[in-house]
Amino acid sequence: MRGRDWINQILPDELILDIFRHVESKASRDACALVCKRWLRLERISRVTLRIGASGCPDALIKVLARRFVNVRNVFVDERLSISLPVQIGRKRGTDHSVISSLKIHSLAETNGSEDNETESYCLSDAGLAAVAAGFSKLEKLSLIWCSNVTHVGLRSIAEKCIFLKSLDLQGCYVGDQGLAAVGEFSKHLEDLNLRFCEGLTDAGLIKLVDGSGKTLQSISLAACAKVTDTSLEAVGSHCRSLESLSLDSEFIHDKGVLAVAQGCPQLKVLKLQCVNVTDGALQGVGTCCLSLELLALYSFQIFTDKSLCAIGKGCKRLKSLTLNDCTFSSDKGLEAVAVGCAGLTHLEVNGCHNIGTYGLESIAKSCTYLSELALLYCQRIGNFALSEIGRGCKFLQALHLVDCASIGDEAICSIARGCSNLKRLHIRRCYEVGNKGIIAVGENCKFLTDLSLRFCDRVGDEALVAIGEGCSLHHLNVSGCHQIGDVGIIAIARGCSKLSYLDVSVLQDLGDISMMELGEGCPLLRDIVLSHCRQITDLGLSYLANRCTLLETCHMVYCPGITAAGVATVITSCTNIKKVLVEKWKVSERTKRRAESIISYLCVDL
Repeated sequence: MRGRDWINQILPDELILDIFRHVESKASRDACALVCKRWLRLERISRVTLRIGASGCPDALIKVLARRFVNVRNVFVDERLSISLPVQIGRKRGTDHSVISSLKIHSLAETNGSEDNETESYCLSDAGLAAVAAGFSKLEKLSLIWCSNVTHVGLRSIAEKCIFLKSLDLQGCYVGDQGLAAVGEFSKHLEDLNLRFCEGLTDAGLIKLVDGSGKTLQSISLAACAKVTDTSLEAVGSHCRSLESLSLDSEFIHDKGVLAVAQGCPQLKVLKLQCVNVTDGALQGVGTCCLSLELLALYSFQIFTDKSLCAIGKGCKRLKSLTLNDCTFSSDKGLEAVAVGCAGLTHLEVNGCHNIGTYGLESIAKSCTYLSELALLYCQRIGNFALSEIGRGCKFLQALHLVDCASIGDEAICSIARGCSNLKRLHIRRCYEVGNKGIIAVGENCKFLTDLSLRFCDRVGDEALVAIGEGCSLHHLNVSGCHQIGDVGIIAIARGCSKLSYLDVSVLQDLGDISMMELGEGCPLLRDIVLSHCRQITDLGLSYLANRCTLLETCHMVYCPGITAAGVATVITSCTNIKKVLVEKWKVSERTKRRAESIISYLCVDL
């Protein structure tokens, strides 16, 4: 602007605030705040979300944040993240703002691993929660992940003062019944509640909560709460008429509780159950009563049969997503009933259901023509013909996941490639009958493919990747353990997929430096690379890659004998955005350790 501030002289506060609201990246928001004092003040006013760690004097940090960001509505605290302080707050009198301002605030999405604290770390306490309550009166969402030191006292402070609270995540917190009772007493707008791994809860606390806040509750998650029984779910069924989502993982819930919810919550849309003691009786009730159900996920069900799936197919006509995980007694008959009754199904996952075979999947192909995502994991009885039918019938398929499906090979993949031209994501792992022919067909027909994973598919080689490089513009590629892939295939990817951001080539024994050079030239957007167990790659290739892929954030390079301490140092110094390097400890020099110890993860190897 050549010395003249056209922006601040012309634009009013309201317009600049509106611009800040459209800046999503935390790093960009922080950069805006450093432009001038006016922008700093406005950015603080516009900030509505804070994500902080719970160790390293979090109570004092929250008090500082409350003074600076007065309009915050969403606070996410995670004890797994750390915050480093230059001095111990509270140890000396007269601690000024310049000291506290040097606190390092890490967002959940930007922190990979803990940093060395210069002071003794401790967890968020009730005093910290009281500071949240006092400082963020407009709070709508509060997440406390594994904050094990907070108790009912702090939670009561939140409930009393944050009257607009809509979402409360207490995963891993030991808040007890008194805390939940306080929430029920004061939080009359609560919509979402996560109580996973809250071991201190009993029926008494949950009943008091739903008695007070049940009218507005829309989502409840429970897991590993050993003292929460059917009695609580009966209260949920009685008080939570607006409930739309329920997630249960419990050995102590039986048919009685699930039936109470099904009968009392007619608006239920999402139901996830991992309850080994729930039988056909409860799921038949779901099929009869939950006519608005859109997502059903059943995990580790050992004692329910096709009767349940037949009831779901008959009653839940709006079902769009079905997950069957280790459902031992479900068979083709049950899957056929769902296919016929739920023609709008778009997502299907079948994992370890050994009685479901080709016929059941054929029924899906014939009836569920809008299927967009299919995952088949450990399905030994599903063969090529079933996938061929999917290719013919499901033209809108965008994602296919295959893991350990021994009977599925090139014939099936070719049919998918020819029939599902909109495919964007293809993940295949340990399907040993899939080879070059199938993947070449994908490269020739699936022009929208951006995510390809072929882990440990031994029959896939360079020829397949050449076709992919010529036909697709990949963003993610994982060919870990594909031993027939070498420099020719990876060079084809480097030359054809300029938007590649993630690459895993681990355990490729014939991959050398020439591939790294080509990647450096052709893939400037590369952010994550896994090179572990690549014995032919040396410091030369790594240096060429690091100097040209300046956006690189993570690099895994263990068991690479050609990479030395010099190569590791090159990655650290050349890649200014690097956040994580995984390497053997003996390959890190003292100088490199001093410069970037916080981003280095070590694999200890006995020599």
